[in-house]
Amino acid sequence: MSAENLRFELSEYRARLDATRNAMEEAGIDLLMVTDPANMGWITGYDGWSFYVHQCVLVSKTEDPIWFGRQQDENGARRTVYMADSQIRSYADHFVQSSQHHPMTPLGALIADQGWSTATIGIEKENYYFTHAAFEALAAALPNAKFKDTTRLVKWQRIVKSPREIEYMHAAGKIVAAMHQRVSEVLRPGVKQSDVVAEIYHTGTRGVDGYWGDYPAAVPMIGAGIDASAPHLTWSDRLLRANESIFFELAGVHKRYHCPLSRTFYLGKPDQKFLDAEKAILEGMEAGLTKAVTGNSCEDVAKAYYGAIERYGLTKPSRTGYSIGMAYPPDWGEHSASFRIGDHTELRPGMTFHFMSGLWYGDWGIEITESVLISDGPAKCLSDFPRKLIAIE
Repeated sequence: MSAENLRFELSEYRARLDATRNAMEEAGIDLLMVTDPANMGWITGYDGWSFYVHQCVLVSKTEDPIWFGRQQDENGARRTVYMADSQIRSYADHFVQSSQHHPMTPLGALIADQGWSTATIGIEKENYYFTHAAFEALAAALPNAKFKDTTRLVKWQRIVKSPREIEYMHAAGKIVAAMHQRVSEVLRPGVKQSDVVAEIYHTGTRGVDGYWGDYPAAVPMIGAGIDASAPHLTWSDRLLRANESIFFELAGVHKRYHCPLSRTFYLGKPDQKFLDAEKAILEGMEAGLTKAVTGNSCEDVAKAYYGAIERYGLTKPSRTGYSIGMAYPPDWGEHSASFRIGDHTELRPGMTFHFMSGLWYGDWGIEITESVLISDGPAKCLSDFPRKLIAIE
């Protein structure tokens, strides 16, 4: 792909590769096999809906990365990666979803042909896209290689965002604010959930202020009435009801960079339980954001939030935030640092998190969240939409 069409400067991809190689050296890795599509895209620029078949990027200590995937996806690689065509390799279609053949067999042959048959190879074991069968086939093809788990090696290199990445996330923040604004305009008793989601998708894809909307790594999550007790349900054709709450957990996306944001709406006059929970969450978020500064830890943010809501008699057994950025289905988290007890990751400028302050109980729930950027001063919100329980009367 020509350099002017890449989403980042070539120098940025080179810096990412250097950081990855330094991490490989520290981990004692000769060759890194990257299967997470967000990691693949971050290192090479590759962007395609091809992660339902086996694919990877091979990172060595000296040569440009090698993209390896299905033969019909070669042109997609040529259209998106920065490497020369010689670094794009593929397997034939009879390896796809076959009971007799596996794509890791030709990958093993490629690795051996490159002189890495006895190398120490890093693989992303805890990964949606790398199966047990894939590992068995790769190990059989490379009987003299050694394998080490490097699931989070690239993820940790991604955690501090560059100025261009932050620009894309601010764009995503504008889009998700527009999505919630559209929700507030169409949300009424008697409206079908699916009709509201149609408006969400339309707004999210159309984008705002010249920024187009990419597809999200997770679908809109909705909790209406008692379903708000479960954070990860989706929509139906059920009609919205008066005197009922409904939360929306959405993400604006621009060039694969995500900005999640949740808000809870109430169709009518909120009862005291929701008003009290709103107050607790907002105080907890303010307490957490006060701690979300350079030099503090992820745990400091979590402790501040938990301490604030506990004064209202509320508890949250789950984590209250996680690193975000570039993502592909099935979720938009980076799988590195989290706002939770025991995570001592030091906060640094350029880190981005979804402050997931949602609460879910036996028959109700409430979500009011923010995506934030760690800076040299106070944390900055990546989106601008009223942080409150929104009553529609």
